[in-house]
Amino acid sequence: MKRQGGFTLIELVVVIVILGILAVTAAPRFLNLQDDARNASLEGLKGAMAGATGIVYGRAAINGVEGVDGGAVSGASGQDITTTWGYPQPSENGIGRAVVGLATGADSDWAIVSGSNSTNYSIRYTFNGNANTTDCFVQYAVSSAQGSAPEITVSECN
Repeated sequence: MKRQGGFTLIELVVVIVILGILAVTAAPRFLNLQDDARNASLEGLKGAMAGATGIVYGRAAINGVEGVDGGAVSGASGQDITTTWGYPQPSENGIGRAVVGLATGADSDWAIVSGSNSTNYSIRYTFNGNANTTDCFVQYAVSSAQGSAPEITVSECN
């Protein structure tokens, strides 16, 4: 009679225990994918803002309004983009028009957390329907001094 090779019951139990230990240690890492996806979207918005800022400043320089606080340049959709020292203003009519898809509203992916005012020259965008406004946003801030580029920062989701 020929002896058949195979796994013993103890070997199978050991493999199942090892797989269980791996699953328990790896599962928490894969359960938090939503925050990782949100953070990646915020980084993408930051990149879109940085690109739009450079394009608008170039157009403002061509039009000769890079040295004007409160100028405007024409946008891709035919709407004027308001500028501060050549960069898009931190408002819906500034950076909101410069970045395609950043328009706010019921059907939009983005919402304004806090708008611009005369003291901080900044605006924050977060996900539409996000109840947590203390983090998980992109802030676009323009300096009141001429010649300094806007500062775009991301506050990651937790």
